[in-house]
This record gives sequence, structure tokens and C-alpha cells, in this order.
Amino acid sequence: MDVLSSRVLLKPRDPELTRAFYAETLGLAVYREFPGGTVFFLGGGFLEIVGTGSTGPGPDVALWLQVRDVHEVVTGLTERGVPIDRQPREEPWGLVEAWISDPDGTRIVLVEVPAGHPLREDTR
Repeated sequence: MDVLSSRVLLKPRDPELTRAFYAETLGLAVYREFPGGTVFFLGGGFLEIVGTGSTGPGPDVALWLQVRDVHEVVTGLTERGVPIDRQPREEPWGLVEAWISDPDGTRIVLVEVPAGHPLREDTR
């Protein structure tokens, strides 16, 4: 299978609130909009807010967003009133992670890959 593109689809209970969270609070750039949905750039993929859901997210799903400086991002989010579910800390696997949630409770893991971490090595 050749995957040419990918995106995560979220069906929030309140589409306008969720769209505003990703667009205005997190500041994600819009890739495209269409009646009933918005697609955001998400690094190498996309996040699509589409339709209206009824049950909310499950606890086993999270968005993993790599950022340059997780402490700076958390400070900015705190200033905008976003609750921080877990403050940044270095994990045993060497990544610095903080957790937030979107309006429906979808967990968002903010990840910084520190200098010297194997993910920063050129494996070519």
C-alpha cells in the first residue's frame, strides 16, 4: 500500500467550539475549509474537524504534536487560559512531554525532541 496523504478525523460534540480551539487557541493553520468541516495542517499530516459526534473521544486515542520548545508552548497556552493536564517533564524514553485536551477531552500530547535524542539523528 502506498499512502499518499493522511489525516485524523475528529467528530466533536460542538464543532464550532472545537474548530475555534484548534484555529484560534492552538493557532493551527487551515489547509482547507468546506461546508461542515475544516482541515488543519498538522506537521506531516492533517487534522480534520468534520460533522458532529455524540460520544466524545475514547481514552485510548491521543494526538501527538511535536513542537520545538514544549515549555514555551505551555507558557503560551497557559496565558491563553488553556488548562494544562500535565506539565512538561522528561520521559524515560528521553522526550519532553506535556498534555492538554481539546474541548471534547481528546488528549493532546505536546512533544519536544531534545538535542541528542535518537529521533534527531540522521539515519541515512
